Amino acid sequence: MPRGRYSLHDPHDHTPLAHEHFQCAPGPSGWRYVSQLTTPTGDHSGSVDLTLDELGRPIRLELHASSWQVRGAALDGVTWVRTDPTGTEATEGNVPAHAFTGTSPAFLIATTRLLRLTPSSAATRVRLVAFTDPVLAPRTVDQSWSLLKSEAHATDNGPLTVDEYQVTALDTGEQHSVHIAGDVVLAAPGIELDDLETPPSTFT
Repeated sequence: MPRGRYSLHDPHDHTPLAHEHFQCAPGPSGWRYVSQLTTPTGDHSGSVDLTLDELGRPIRLELHASSWQVRGAALDGVTWVRTDPTGTEATEGNVPAHAFTGTSPAFLIATTRLLRLTPSSAATRVRLVAFTDPVLAPRTVDQSWSLLKSEAHATDNGPLTVDEYQVTALDTGEQHSVHIAGDVVLAAPGIELDDLETPPSTFT
């Protein structure tokens, strides 16, 4: 069960945003990721709880940020309920999309589990609902993912396979790379892996 800490920062000006303390593991239903977020000064700022089924679909999502809450799942596309800080207003949303995304590294792992790309796969288009900080506002985004290469690297615990993905935002054409080993993001825009206590899980 990998556990560790990511640093999240603004990908444009590198302003520190948060630390995300996480643990994740494959399980009977597929894969689960839970994390707690703290500000750069150490104050609690939110949490992520995401469970995928064996096909990589989100069967349970719960996000907290700035006292806002989102609960969602893959249902008729993706469906969610967003609740305001007072708990009096709840807004339901539904979009014919494949999955969710957001600032957490969990969503990058989730997208790769959903797409199951190989280096010979053509670039694959995916529609996602992004929940944007600080109030978890929903926004539909279209991306194209391709797996550029998979390379094995020697480690003290045996070979570690690192996958390099290219992600294209279809509305702007902006491209970036994402490096993933198992169920851990090694590098991505706005994300740095600061600490990893146990090796990444290997998906079968």
